[in-house]
Formats: sequence, C-alpha cells, structure tokens
Amino acid sequence: MCGIVMREAGKTWREADSEVCEAIDFCDYYARMAPQLFEYERLGEFIGELDQQFYQPRGVCAVISPWNFPSAICCGMTVAAFVTGNTVLVKPAGQTTGIAKLMCEMLWEAGAPKDVLQFVAGPGSIIGSAMVRDPRVAIIAFTGSKGVGLDILGAAGQVPENQPFVKKVICEMGGKNAIIIDASADLDEAVLGVRQSAFGYQGQKCSACSRVIIVDSAHDLFLERLIESTRTLIIGDVMDPATDFGPVIDAKAATEINRYIEIGKKEGKLELAQPIPEGLAEKTGRDYIAPHIFSGITRDHIIAQEEIFGPVLAVMRVKDFDEALEVANATEYKLTGAVYSRKPSNLDKARREFRVGNLYLNRGSTGALVGRQPFGGFGMSGVGSKAGGCDYLLQFVEPRAICENTMRRGFAPGL
Repeated sequence: MCGIVMREAGKTWREADSEVCEAIDFCDYYARMAPQLFEYERLGEFIGELDQQFYQPRGVCAVISPWNFPSAICCGMTVAAFVTGNTVLVKPAGQTTGIAKLMCEMLWEAGAPKDVLQFVAGPGSIIGSAMVRDPRVAIIAFTGSKGVGLDILGAAGQVPENQPFVKKVICEMGGKNAIIIDASADLDEAVLGVRQSAFGYQGQKCSACSRVIIVDSAHDLFLERLIESTRTLIIGDVMDPATDFGPVIDAKAATEINRYIEIGKKEGKLELAQPIPEGLAEKTGRDYIAPHIFSGITRDHIIAQEEIFGPVLAVMRVKDFDEALEVANATEYKLTGAVYSRKPSNLDKARREFRVGNLYLNRGSTGALVGRQPFGGFGMSGVGSKAGGCDYLLQFVEPRAICENTMRRGFAPGL
C-alpha cells in the first residue's frame, strides 16, 4: 500500500508509511467506538418511566476523498460510515484511484459485502456532482478545497420532492495555517518544526504551515537559520530513500503554485528558491517545485491570505506576541496553528486566543494522531466534527429517544 501511495501521490517513504499507519489507526479506533452507539442507554432513574437513547444509521453515504491523503482520509471516512451501519459509495480523487481501489479490495476481502461498499471512480465534476445531488444519498463525507466544499454544501441544501430527508454534510476544507515564533522560542526546535510543517509532502497538506509569524527580536536569526536548514532538503525521486522532497501532484497544481510564486515576488522578497536537479522531471515524469521562502509579507498580501497548497512559505515580522496572534487569526481559515515559546503566559494566551481547530504548542502544525489530536477546523476550514475523535461517528448516525410509561396495570402477553 505504501508503494502505491508513493507512486500515485508522490510521497516519500516516510510520509507514505505514516499515512498508512493512520489509516490502520482509523480502522481500529472507529471499530472500538461504534458498538456503544447502538446500545440502549438509559437516561436517568425516574419513577414510573423508562427513558432510553440510541442511534441508527442514516442510509447511503457518498465518500468524496482527496488526493493528498489517499489512504488515510479515504479510509477514515469510509470506515466511519461503514461501522455505523451505512452503505458506502467511495469516490476518490482522480489522481489517486489506485490506492482507494486497493483499500476497497482489502475491506471486501475482510468481509464487507460488495453491495454495501462500492467503489465509484470518475471525474468529480460528473460522478461526484451526481452523487451529491442524488436524492438517495443521505450523507456526504467530503475532504478537499473550499470551492468544491461550498458547492457541495449548496447542492446538498436543495431538497427535491422525492427526497425524504435533509442530507448530512461532513465537510472538511482548507487552511492557511500559521506558526508563531516568539522571542523565547527554542530555535533548534522551531526551525525543524517549521521546515517540516511547511515543506513536508511538498506543502500539500491542509494542515501545512504557509505562514510563519516571528516576533521582531527573533526574526533575523530565525529566518537565516530556516533558510539554511531548508537548503539541506534533498529534492529527488521518492523511490530513492535519501529523498526528503518529491514532486507536486500534477501539472495543473504546478501551474497554480507557480502563479502564487510570481505574486510573492511582487509582494515580498524571495529569500530561497531551491534548484531542481537536472533531468529529474524527465526521469520521473513528474512535476517539481522546490521550496520557496518569501520575507517581508504582511497580513494583507495575497500569499498571506489565500491557500496555495504547495511549498511556498510567507515569513511575517510583527512587533510582539499580541500582534502575532492578531495576524495569525486574520484569515478566513481556522484549521491548524502552532506556537513556539518558552514563556508560560504566552502559551496560555495562545490557548485562549489563537482560534484554530487544532493548536500545537512547541511542535509543528502537521501530523495529527487518531485519538490524540482529533482533526478538523471551523470558519472556512470545515463544518464537520473532528476526524479521529470521540464524536466523529455521531455525524453518520441519527439519534433516537424512547420513553416508556412503566406504571402499567398488569400485562397482557396473550393478546
């Protein structure tokens, strides 16, 4: 499975291995969390009354998964729908159909009926659109871009006469994530954390750091060290174990990332643009864009506001920690964020005021673990509950309550 992730998605071995481990964690975690949902839970102890609550499946679930985590996210959404008793249509991104098909084959081999779990490949604009609008689909589990997510939400809100329910949409979208570096930060840790968060999997994670906000007194030294550390990343074929940094997903993505790089050159100062090894693209048949670091970026600049989904990092200088929080919060996305600080009062303030779904203190902004860091944001980052968390499965079921008057006058078992 790791090999297919590497081939299709362009992940290094380390990234692919971590993702497959996450897919396994989703299977184990949701399998353990599901059974109690369908047990009758008594609510209180009231004389003459028996009150109970339980859950029931919603129906057909359309899983529309992204290419950047073709194993973990696709598997997580699929098994969440499956263990809660729903039938599932798996529609993966066009770039990574192979890994989704392999996942379905594994589930079929494990005993999942083929008429309950079905694999549906095809263009999102045709197949995905039809699934979202089909009156038989009760749940839509989507992870992807803001534009597609908002279109799904709008389409799901249209209720035809032959549809007997309101569709449930679990929608996880993008991010414009920031890492704050204050004057007390351990720069040895911060440099490596920002580098991995910004350039791991070529910056193609919704949790990736695309803004690093640095308090003035730490700015110059941190930037210098970050640039030199990033230079050491080995750009190459992901099949080579020495490679740190691989290709972007496809030519369309490369074109869009390059457009933002040109914008960045106008808005700030290009501090680093790594060269691509000669002949690498021809050898691998893939599209490469090296890590790019821009300094002098302010909160109003385009590359500080719009999701780029590539290896482009905006470096922003602020006067103090309060301004850093203000700048960090100044986007429509509210997914992940991180703070490097050894000052307890700053960490406490970040807990209260850094408004993101997943906040990390003294570590990078990527790499959420199932059951430990339930993942998901708000604002324009999503409307679903947190994947890998205790309440995620509640999105796939309907609650029911039953009240029985137990002050009856005898029994009538023979009637």
